[in-house]
Amino acid sequence: MTAPAPARSRNPVTRRALDLDALTAILPMDRRDRLAEILTDDDVATLKHLARKGMGENSLRALASDLAYLEAWALASTGSALPWPAPEALALKFVAHHLWDQARRAAEPAHGMPAEVADTLRARDLLRVEGPHAPATVRRRLASWSTLHHWKGAWGPFKSPALRSALRLSVRATARPRMRKSQRAVTRGVLEALFRRRFAPKPAHCRRRRRP
Repeated sequence: MTAPAPARSRNPVTRRALDLDALTAILPMDRRDRLAEILTDDDVATLKHLARKGMGENSLRALASDLAYLEAWALASTGSALPWPAPEALALKFVAHHLWDQARRAAEPAHGMPAEVADTLRARDLLRVEGPHAPATVRRRLASWSTLHHWKGAWGPFKSPALRSALRLSVRATARPRMRKSQRAVTRGVLEALFRRRFAPKPAHCRRRRRP
């Protein structure tokens, strides 16, 4: 009679959590459990491989976070785990879901990330912004996606002209207004007052005496 398989191999989430124990110095315990629910077995194996290769802790932590987001987004938007290699169409969909024109969204509700995808990501505490993402965040996640392709030995679409063009045009369409850092604008009167103070003649007792 064949002995039953150990409990560790029956539950994929538990198995991945135990595998991630090797990265406890990098991933906190609460993050480990969340990642185990989202990542695939291949994802965990890739992260462990990168740790063995000596990737820095901060880089590996950021990569794990981006990978978890990408996996959750792919599952919410396509119903399937992230494919390796990723087709160009999926990378274009990622850009379209995260960089979009807010004015166009008001007229076309289907423009940008679908509401059901956004709700799924928010339920997992992976999405917090209401509008389009910051272009820097999108570029970083695409770069992480590309890096993971490289380590998996898979070809990615991240240098394709279509994706680069879509990213450039989407960033331009997003056109997020920059927030002013100060509540009080620097007016011409303020500048003139500073100029007068800077170049006003000093009192006699404050002037330096020249040495003979």
